Formats: sequence, structure tokens, C-alpha cells
Amino acid sequence: MKEESSQRRFSSCTGVSPVLFPPRIDGRKLVRNASFGGYNELSPSLPGFERGKEDISQNKDESSLSMSKSKSESKLYNGSEKDSSTSSKLTKKESLKVQKKNYREEKKRATKELLSTITDPSVIVMADWLKIRGTLKSWTKLWCVLKPGVLLIYKTQKNGQWVGTVLLNACEIIERPSKKDGFCFKLFHPLEQSIWAVKGPKGEAVGSITQPLPSSYLIIRATSESDGRCWMDALELALKCSSLLKRTMIREGKEHDLSVSSDSTHVTFYGLLRANNLHSGDNFQLNDSEIERQHFKDQDMYSDKSDKENDQEHDESDNEVMGKSEESDTDTSERQDDSYIEPEPVEPLKETTYTEQSHEELGEAGEASQTETVSEENKSLIWTLLKQVRPGMDLSKVVLPTFILEPRSFLDKLSDYYYHADFLSEAALEENPYFRLKKVVKWYLSGFYKKPKGLKKPYNPILGETFRCLWIHPRTNSKTFYIAEQVSHHPPISAFYVSNRKDGFCLSGSILAKSKFYGNSLSAILEGEARLTFLNRGEDYVMTMPYAHCKGILYGTMTLELGGTVNITCQKTGYSAILEFKLKPFLGSSDCVNQISGKLKLGKEVLATLEGHWDSEVFITDKKTDNSEVFWNPTPDIKQWRLIRHTVKFEEQGDFESEKLWQRVTRAINAKDQTEATQEKYVLEEAQRQAARDR
Repeated sequence: MKEESSQRRFSSCTGVSPVLFPPRIDGRKLVRNASFGGYNELSPSLPGFERGKEDISQNKDESSLSMSKSKSESKLYNGSEKDSSTSSKLTKKESLKVQKKNYREEKKRATKELLSTITDPSVIVMADWLKIRGTLKSWTKLWCVLKPGVLLIYKTQKNGQWVGTVLLNACEIIERPSKKDGFCFKLFHPLEQSIWAVKGPKGEAVGSITQPLPSSYLIIRATSESDGRCWMDALELALKCSSLLKRTMIREGKEHDLSVSSDSTHVTFYGLLRANNLHSGDNFQLNDSEIERQHFKDQDMYSDKSDKENDQEHDESDNEVMGKSEESDTDTSERQDDSYIEPEPVEPLKETTYTEQSHEELGEAGEASQTETVSEENKSLIWTLLKQVRPGMDLSKVVLPTFILEPRSFLDKLSDYYYHADFLSEAALEENPYFRLKKVVKWYLSGFYKKPKGLKKPYNPILGETFRCLWIHPRTNSKTFYIAEQVSHHPPISAFYVSNRKDGFCLSGSILAKSKFYGNSLSAILEGEARLTFLNRGEDYVMTMPYAHCKGILYGTMTLELGGTVNITCQKTGYSAILEFKLKPFLGSSDCVNQISGKLKLGKEVLATLEGHWDSEVFITDKKTDNSEVFWNPTPDIKQWRLIRHTVKFEEQGDFESEKLWQRVTRAINAKDQTEATQEKYVLEEAQRQAARDR
């Protein structure tokens, strides 16, 4: 009885059950890990293990000696209840420290396992060229690399131009019937959530811009049925292998058949599959956020340096508190596991230099800044141009005269919507979905009052042209990054991506620009949609764009207006907004210019209505209370609080970045030298035509 009592005391102190779990041949012991609810081996090299081993042998010796002692000696050995309780608490505390160390060590090893899988070129399930269908239903040929748990997509085979990373753990795969040649299959999220990671394997914040790809699925085409079947089998294996990107603490009894060599120098796919089969009964699955966090371990996840410094200060304070409670323990975090390779060192990325925008033009509210009187010389140019077109014709291939050009690219103009991106930062923090929708609509309206003076049209971007800029948020100390690229010339498609990870939102989309001629007027139609995502909520707000209408080409005053119906919809919450941009009636007064009306809805129920002018005051009226108040008004105070835009330093821009690409045309237009501007514009357009012929 005394021996059993001694064993029970030891078991309660160290968490070891010698009856249920006898010692192994190799002499290693098991420690109960409360965090995972399982028994985990401690390597004999751990400092805590040697201490526990000595305690075991010492207790066994004392237990055997107690059998031969007298009754009084036995009472002396047992001691008082107070001493026994104190000793038990101390031993439990030491055991908890060992468990915490083991927990931190296993986290590091799991991180190293995933990182080595992503970066090690030897861990590849399959790699080949595949065609992927974009949101505009056009196919793009991309280099796809399949690894356990992830599908990496690149523009080229050299893995230099990363497009995106698909997280496979939540995906399903199904064959898709198709009339076209080859084999088609679909990779999708069953709940229509995003399947994409937000950063690349080397910390890329923005991937190479291609044809816009869907967010919740991918439709993929292989060249032949055999290749397609092979890809489907490989994807199914990789889907199962996503459970291997997990914590490696495994319960006793599940690991007898899994032998991991400490001399292993790299992870093999066979070993990953074998390990997965052994533990397929356990639900050791990582969710999207865990895989993404491991995928981007050791990468810069911050919008700017200040975010990283603040986070490091927080970590340091936590480490100080932890250190005070564990001063007597030996740090075991430096123990290396030879079963996993060290990732290759990545060269630090050079941060792009952005400079503050020196000049910004804001047009006046009302009709005055949207009209222009054409000179007689320019009228003759317009008549010459009109002879080449007919009503209903698409003007996308027509070369326009330079006097109607605004001296900046269309990619630059698309960034006008983000000078009040701080409204989106506020919306991301808003708990009420209705108020969140109102802030999104308010941000949407804030992008229209900035307009050039007169009737101007931006440059048509050259194929491959890019534009980058950012806005600094002084209140949240974050940055909103913007990048756009012309991904197609005929038809002209512009793709863009906006991101502020710290404030929790990103926005992406593509615009197909079309123009129609109607005799005395023409319309610039912007087809496509933008998708605003709040990262911490998983909400997507899909929105469209109004069209620009220019009238008075042959007679009357040339005037530019906005028209059409815009929809802003969040499928997850059920809230939506409908905005109608109204054209001025034929007999309307100046007060009828730039009118807008709208509705805020939950399902089919109208919650509020909007009325006003999109470049000035907009009023909102609640349907229940019938109260009306100002919803949006770009007053001078509001304009003063516009975020300041920063563009890439001119010396660091690439040859195909908008400012550098169009610099000579812009210089000539600003100097009012239309002849020089026309010549320089022709040089760029001819170079683009020659490049198209060479392709």
C-alpha cells in the first residue's frame, strides 16, 4: 500500500502513468500534454527529462527501502500533509513548464515543416502548364505547381512571377463537362468563400496581374484527358495531405508504425502520404487562417514598418513576463530537429520609395467644370474624326485627337476612388451590418467629386502598362496600396488591386472600357465589377460602375455627365444598395445636373432612400421614421481631410509604369504643343502595334 501510495503521489506530480504506459525499450517517457489532450514523447536530451528520470529512479529506491523500515520510519518518510502538498505543487509547476516548452517547440517544428514544404523544390507533387478561366470567361495559360496543401500559380515556369496561392484544405474538386478540347475540372470552396492566400511564398504582397481570376473557385483545363485525370488524382492526394500541415504532437498508440529518421535531409511526398494515412482518423485539419499564417511565417505581414515595430514591442513584453515565471528553466527553444530542413535564406526585399503627390486638381461642383467650348480649329478635327465613324460604332479602336486628352493614364484615374479610403477602415470596424453598408456607400460616392476641369479623357493604357501608388492613413497609421495593370488591349481591360491588411480590407476588379457613338453624343461604358472584401468578416461587396455620357459634339455645348444604375450587394449579410445616376433632362435646369437617387435594402425591404447630387450634397431618409439628414457632402473641410496620395519615385519606376511611359506626351500637353503630343502618342501606339505583330 505504501508503494502504491508513493507511485500515486509521483503520478500526480509529473503527469506520468507508469501502469497504463510502461517504459519503452529506448528509455523515453511520456508526458501528458494538457494543451492537446494526448501523451507526447520528450526527447532524452531535454533538461526536464533527465530531472524527471532521476526522480523516477529515486522514488523507486525510496519505495523499496520503505518496505523494510519500521512504522515510525514510515511515518517520518511520509511527512506532514503540508509538506507533501507543497512538494506536489512545485512538481506540478515544473511539469507545466516542461509542457509549455514542449508546446512551443512543437509549434516551431510544425512551422518549419510547412515552410520547408513550400520552399523546398524537391517537395513537388506535380507541375505543368494549365489553362485557367478568368472572371471574364477568357482562358489564361499559367504554370501550376502542386504541393501538399497548396497550389502555387505562376506566370512563367521559372517561378519568378507569382500569380496566386490556392489553399487546398477547404477545397473540393469535380470534373466539369466541356465542349472544348482537353479535360476540364473545377476546384471550388463549397461555401463560396475565398480559396486564395493573401501573400506569396516569398512574402509577395501583390501577385502578377493577369486576367482577373474568381475568388471562390477555379475552372482549369488540361491539354488531354489523361493529363486531366492525373491532375485530379494529384489534387485529391494534395487535399488529403493538407492535414499534414498540422501540429505534430500525436497521441501514443497512433504513431507506432510511423518511423521518422533523424538523419532525413528532406521531406518526401511518399512520407507525407504515409503519415496522412496513419492519422486519417484524427481530425488534425488546419483551417484557412492557420495554413495562411504558417505559409507566410517569417514574411513581412505588415502594411508598414511601424506596424511591425509595435507588434515586436508587444511580443517582447510578453516574453519578459514569461521569462519571469520561468527563470529556473533551461530554454529548450534552440533544440533543432534534424528531420526537417532549414529553409533557404531569402534575400530581403527592397522597399519601394514613394513620394508625396505635389499637385492635385479638383474640379468645381456643378455643370461649370463639366462643359467645354471647342475652338474652330478643334471642331474641324472633330468633323474629320466623325467622318470615320457611324452611329452605334465602338470607338475603342479610333485614335482620338490629343486636345481632348487629360494628361494622365486611365489606370491613374481609377485611383480617384481611394482618397477617402479611411471610410473603409471605419466600415471594417463597424459591428452593425447596416451601418457597415452605409459607410461603404459613403465611400463609393466620395470617388466622384474629383474631376478634371473641362471635357477630358485619360490616355488609353498600353498593354502591360502599370500604375502604383499608396495613401497613408494618419489615424490608424496604416497604408492603402493600389496597383493597376492593362491586361488586354483589344478589348481594353484594366485590372486593379487595392489592399490595406492592417485595417482589414482589400478590393480588386477589372474594367472593360467600351465607347458608343450616337451622332451628337457618345457614351463611355465601364463593364465589369469590383469586389470589396473585409478580411476579418469574410464579407464581399460586389459593385458596378456608372457610364460617362458626352453630348453636344455636333451642336450645342459639349457636356460630360454620369448615368446608369449601380448595384452594391453583399450576399453574406443580405444588404444591398441601388444608386441611379441621372442624366440632365432636355429641358431641365442647372439644378438637374449630376442628380442621384438610391435605396438601401435588406433583401426586398427598403430601409432608406437617397436623394441629391453626386458631386455635392446627398440626403438620406429613413423609411420607418421618415427623418432626413445629410448623408454625404464634400465640403471644404472634408476635402481638406483627403488622404494624401504617394506615387512611386520617378527614378525607381519601370519603363512601362504610367508616369514614365507617357512622360513626353504629358509634357507636350502641359506645354499646349498639340503637334508634339500627337507625335509622341503615335510613337507609343506604333510600338504597341509592332509588339502585337511580333507576338
